[in-house]
Amino acid sequence: MSQKSIRTVVFPVAGLGTRFLPATKASPKEMLPVVDKPLIQYAVEEAVAAGAKQLVFVTGRTKRAIEDHFDKAYELEVELEAKGKHAMLELVRNTVPSGVNCIYIRQGEALGLGHAVLCAQPIVGDEAFGVILADDLIDGQGEQVMSQMAKEYTKHQCSILGVERIPPEETQKYGVVSASEFNSELSRLTGIVEKPKPEDAPSNLAVVGRYILSPRIFQLIEETPPDAKGEIQLTDAIARLLEYETVLAHEFKGLRYDCGSKLGYLKATVEYGLKHPELGPEFAAYLESR
Repeated sequence: MSQKSIRTVVFPVAGLGTRFLPATKASPKEMLPVVDKPLIQYAVEEAVAAGAKQLVFVTGRTKRAIEDHFDKAYELEVELEAKGKHAMLELVRNTVPSGVNCIYIRQGEALGLGHAVLCAQPIVGDEAFGVILADDLIDGQGEQVMSQMAKEYTKHQCSILGVERIPPEETQKYGVVSASEFNSELSRLTGIVEKPKPEDAPSNLAVVGRYILSPRIFQLIEETPPDAKGEIQLTDAIARLLEYETVLAHEFKGLRYDCGSKLGYLKATVEYGLKHPELGPEFAAYLESR
């Protein structure tokens, strides 16, 4: 029997993006552009590169622009074709490749990441699935991070978390894992805690917006009580998952930009601008001239 691969990736995109107000008052933070593509498109391209055929967007009431972005734009396509702008036409048509389905589910209340993931259960069903947080834009080295993790999942058939070593003083921003060596690429989780103080953190290995999870996680999320803020934390459910099955940590190869913060977003814009095939050299010359 062949090993299963990841078919579905979930994108929790219902957050309000308050750190980017007023830019996000009427437009989702996931639609903020890095050069010429919105954050959510980078995330979708990463999922598709990993072999995903079903993309599940867990949205909120202000997120219609995401649906519109991945929908067919008849008027725009007709105009581009009439003007002979064929390269732009292909860009517009290929925001989602053929054979890949987009499904949208509303998260009625902002009850945390765990609850957002649980909202996808009716679509995901009884199979393992990926989760990508578009805020974490990761420039994978060699191949994209979800592809790296999907290959490991195909080998080991268990839940995998993308992790990164962070400065110890920043542990209060992340879920932090304790882990023992599994092989040169992976570690086996022995524990996970949400946003510990530096003196309480089990390590400096932080979970950063990439997950492959077994379907058992849904039941555990349902059983997870809300935290002091009334949110259901995915981290708490993963801690319970360790009681039932192996969970691995994958220290990915790549550079991450925290685009949930203004500084991280600006860094990503500069670095992706310098790499842009059309703009890169001219942009680099501009930066050097300042």
